[in-house]
Amino acid sequence: MALTGVDCPPRQAARGPSWSIAVAATGTIGLLVGASTWGRLASGAAGPVWLDVVTAVAGCALVPVALIRPVVGGLALSVLAAVSPVATPAATFAAFHVARRRPFVPAVAVSVAGVVGHAVQGWWQPAPGLPYGWLLLLTLLAYAALLGWGTWGQARAALVISLRERARRAEAEQGRRVIEARLAERTRLAREMHDVLAHRLSLLAVYAGALEYRPDSAPERLSAAAGVIRTGVHQALDELREVITLLRQDPADTGPDGPGPTLDDVPRLVGEARGAGLVVDLEDRIGLPVEMTAVTGRTAYRVVQEALTNARKHAVGQPVAVTLAGEPDGTLTVDVRNPLTPDPPDAEPSDADLPGAGLGLLGLTERVSLAGGRLDHAVDATGAFHLHVELPWRT
Repeated sequence: MALTGVDCPPRQAARGPSWSIAVAATGTIGLLVGASTWGRLASGAAGPVWLDVVTAVAGCALVPVALIRPVVGGLALSVLAAVSPVATPAATFAAFHVARRRPFVPAVAVSVAGVVGHAVQGWWQPAPGLPYGWLLLLTLLAYAALLGWGTWGQARAALVISLRERARRAEAEQGRRVIEARLAERTRLAREMHDVLAHRLSLLAVYAGALEYRPDSAPERLSAAAGVIRTGVHQALDELREVITLLRQDPADTGPDGPGPTLDDVPRLVGEARGAGLVVDLEDRIGLPVEMTAVTGRTAYRVVQEALTNARKHAVGQPVAVTLAGEPDGTLTVDVRNPLTPDPPDAEPSDADLPGAGLGLLGLTERVSLAGGRLDHAVDATGAFHLHVELPWRT
């Protein structure tokens, strides 16, 4: 997994390098120590030969220790550097390794120990032709360079790991956002399909129920009902085609909520409801048509549409009062009232029994909330259902 791939480098750093790196480093340092020892023996440098040989063997043996325990190994090699110059390659390597793998304070301590060790070495085994002061200066500069180089390498490695972790988190966050966007899009489309088709299909259900339970009606009435059903089907197909077009369009071209009806289409909606036999009184206090944001206008239209659909389901034969009020730069108010009529035992089945009945107000509440408004609905003491919605005129 991506998480394991990102976490592996720090864990390897905490355990130390792999065996292949340890063998390679030990072999390289061993060659340098051996070359230094051979050079001292060939040049006849001052000091016991056996001390150089023992120091060389001990230095090679401490290199793996410095790889696994950098601070301990570095301090031990700094002590060996005070004994013989043959330990210099191993001591300088240990100082660099500590600066590369450990915090700055332990790295400085090992570097200071290395400088002190070489200072002691130069005091009791002076280098031919090199003044003691210059030896101290060169040693100090060398350890300072090793400390800076190792610290820079550690910071760079930490930065690379941090960038990889950020990339992994960004990728995971992007995936989460894609999933949330898809879920939100599905919810929006489901709400749009409900708003578009529920109203139209409820009209068709009323007329289809009339044809089913009143087959003995006059031919003229049967023909008129069939014509209304045919017209309603065509209108439902047209509205469904608009939703499918919305699916195929780029959201950047249509806006986050896509095209659709606005508040100016409410009179047409009321006219369709009246044509289906619903008694609707529309009180327009704002003077349609008006200018407002597309989100507010579309949401207000869906509120009236859902209210008329519910009235047709639960208040058959009862009048519905729709009131539109408000003013620009203020609040748009949509108020719908209608008495409720309990169904008698022998009542004809209505579209209230259709699948999905009862979910309209839930989706409507969410739509109003997303538009920055507030929705309240309740049944008052007189048994009338009251739906009250407030929307910001401009969002």
